[in-house]
Amino acid sequence: MSERVKIILDKNADILRLPAIALRGLVAFPGNVIHFEVGRKKSVEAINWAMNNNNAVFLTAQKDTDVEDPGFKDLYSYGVVAEVKQILRVSDDLVRVLVEGKYRAKLLTLDSSGRFLLASTKAAALRGVKAADSLKAEALVRSIKNAFDEYLAMNPRMAKDVVYNIATNDDPGFLCDYIPANLMMKYTEKQDILNEGTILSRLEKILDVMLRENKILKIEKDIQGKVNEQMDKNQRDYYLREQMRAISNELDDADDTRAQAQAYQKKIAELRMPQEAREKLNKEAERLLKMQGSVQEAAVIRTYLDTCLELPWEQTTQDNLDIAKASERLDKEHFGLKKVKERILEILAVRKLAPEVKGQIICLVGPPGVGKTSIAHSIADCLGRKYARMSLGGVRDEAEIRGHRRTYIGAMPGKIISAMLTAKSRNPLILLDEVDKMANDFRGDPAAALLEALDPEQNVSFKDHYLDIPFDLSDVLFITTANSTDTIPRPLLDRMDVLELPSYTREEKFEIAKRHLLPKQLAATGLKGHVRVAQSALYGMIDGYTQEAGVRNLERTLTELLRKCAKRIAAGEAQTISVSGKNLEELLGPKRVKPSFCSRKDAVGVANGLAWTSIGGEILPIEVQVIPNGSGRLELTGSLGEVMKESAKLAITYAKVHAEKYGYDRAVFKDLDIHIHAPEGAIPKDGPSAGVTLTTALISSLSGRKVRSDTAMTGEITLHGQVLAIGGLKEKSMAAYREGKKLVLIPKDNESDLYEVDEAVKENVTFKPVSTLEEVLDTVLLPKTKKEHAVPKPEKKAKEKENVIPPMQPHAAEVPIGM
Repeated sequence: MSERVKIILDKNADILRLPAIALRGLVAFPGNVIHFEVGRKKSVEAINWAMNNNNAVFLTAQKDTDVEDPGFKDLYSYGVVAEVKQILRVSDDLVRVLVEGKYRAKLLTLDSSGRFLLASTKAAALRGVKAADSLKAEALVRSIKNAFDEYLAMNPRMAKDVVYNIATNDDPGFLCDYIPANLMMKYTEKQDILNEGTILSRLEKILDVMLRENKILKIEKDIQGKVNEQMDKNQRDYYLREQMRAISNELDDADDTRAQAQAYQKKIAELRMPQEAREKLNKEAERLLKMQGSVQEAAVIRTYLDTCLELPWEQTTQDNLDIAKASERLDKEHFGLKKVKERILEILAVRKLAPEVKGQIICLVGPPGVGKTSIAHSIADCLGRKYARMSLGGVRDEAEIRGHRRTYIGAMPGKIISAMLTAKSRNPLILLDEVDKMANDFRGDPAAALLEALDPEQNVSFKDHYLDIPFDLSDVLFITTANSTDTIPRPLLDRMDVLELPSYTREEKFEIAKRHLLPKQLAATGLKGHVRVAQSALYGMIDGYTQEAGVRNLERTLTELLRKCAKRIAAGEAQTISVSGKNLEELLGPKRVKPSFCSRKDAVGVANGLAWTSIGGEILPIEVQVIPNGSGRLELTGSLGEVMKESAKLAITYAKVHAEKYGYDRAVFKDLDIHIHAPEGAIPKDGPSAGVTLTTALISSLSGRKVRSDTAMTGEITLHGQVLAIGGLKEKSMAAYREGKKLVLIPKDNESDLYEVDEAVKENVTFKPVSTLEEVLDTVLLPKTKKEHAVPKPEKKAKEKENVIPPMQPHAAEVPIGM
């Protein structure tokens, strides 16, 4: 080496200008040999200049390794003056360099304008250890060696010469350069150590870094141990499963639960479902993975997973919110039912303006055969929703609604989840048919199980016992049907919007038969173009062969008529047949519906009342006969209930109090037997609304004045003759209209209910609201004629006897009638 090189590498020299190399992610220390590759043009030029001159370069690290052309601010202030020992040209642009660090130096200035970086440096030797700090230095060295021993235990693959040099050397100055140069540390940590100007501070920094590194290595070791343990377990499980598969193949067991479980897990990952449901299903798939395919439990799990994955977690249908088209379709498929149609169109309008509104629950209440089920299907078609129907008639087990728990053999989901599986949509229309026919026993109350499903605030997370995971029912439109709300529990009824479907009028039945039933049955029997049914024939079937609130019997009668026509045509008796009112009996036989018993001419002691039944309204005449020279006995017949018996007592008391006004003597009651009868005695009758009719018939019989036969009446009475409100006015008015009554007396408080009465009824029947019995009697009692006489006064006093109401034996019940 030349004298000049020796001078330049002398750390005691003054400021030196040397070619500089900016290191990326690398820090050099004095007394240590390192090698690195140089690829930047200026760095290659610096190496070339150094090799051609004095072999000396200044090495310092970059602060940011991404900077391609670093300046003074991009380099750390402290670096190392090093001697280039060897270079190897790998390619034209890449040189591998071996250098040895000589001493620590500080970067003063940097000239980057030339072919290479030219640095002005000044030696920056470490300050030694003072005598007072010698013990501290020794303690630090010992701590560092202990830390190194711990480090070596966790990282045993370190070079032996490095281990030897650290273990055998106690010189603080040597260790504070040698340890950071040879241990795995971040380059920023090494630079921080190089920046320290005293041996003590360097030792402290090295100890801190080594302790931190040891903690990291411990954590890494723990993690690696757990990973290895898991890998060992997975390898063991894989090996055992492969053995099980081989055994299964030998036993001809074709069920591969591993492949099935993986297929289930893939489907679960693809579906969008609540996290709780996803975790539950993945857990079941894991259980299946560990089972043999031949065990019974595997079949149970497969059935469960298939059921859950078939649920419509994502499938929905787009609502058709065109109100005009919906109205047109409803009118085309159903005649009448204006209130129901209007309510459906209101739902569509609300959904169109507020799509976020959840499903409502509608309850269609009406007698059999008025179209409750068919209108629900039409609503689904109008909305463009999938349709599913579940019959609740006779259901008495709560598990039929919420499903059976999987602990039972043969467990299955409840009716609601089964309906969702059938519909294959998250927002179908589900019809709950005959919701009033549910019962309950020791197995639970199905009506209570419906409370959660029909509550929009709760059904967002409905849990079926079989699934045991939440399923969202909030987008479902539930429609229920019932013949009466009396048997529906109040909490359940409170969750539903009740719409009442009235009985069909004669004209409505005719239009339904003409527009829907007749074309349908002509097509079904193949008689289209061969049979012509006149209007008179349709009216004849309605009046003479059916007596119902709906049109089911009318359709059956029409089908019977067409069958008889088909027989004649098939036998060759005729090519075409015209059916009219004249030849209707020839085909169907005598009329089956006899005129209902009611007063059809003005008579004494007979008044026409109105009753409500589950199949619509009925005329209920009340007959009263008084027998002179009796014992004051009161006889009640006709299967009257307790409430009607009490109404009869009220009528007698009113008749006694107002005897003078209506022309008979109050004293006659001691010698008269009074017999009150409601015809059709086999049918139980009860209710308070017969009070007006009972009083009218009784006073008519006592006074000898006839009652108008063209009038029907209904109303509850009080002891002082007030007429109170009743229920079922719509059905009762329909019965009066059907029987041709021209005047109907109703309680004054029911006047507002006339809004619900059919327009055809209001056009043909006059309704007179009354508030007292006096108004009723003044309206319906005709003046006396010469032949009509009141009950005569008794000639002598009879022994007073107490009026006795003997207990009546109930007759066989047919259709209960409520007054």
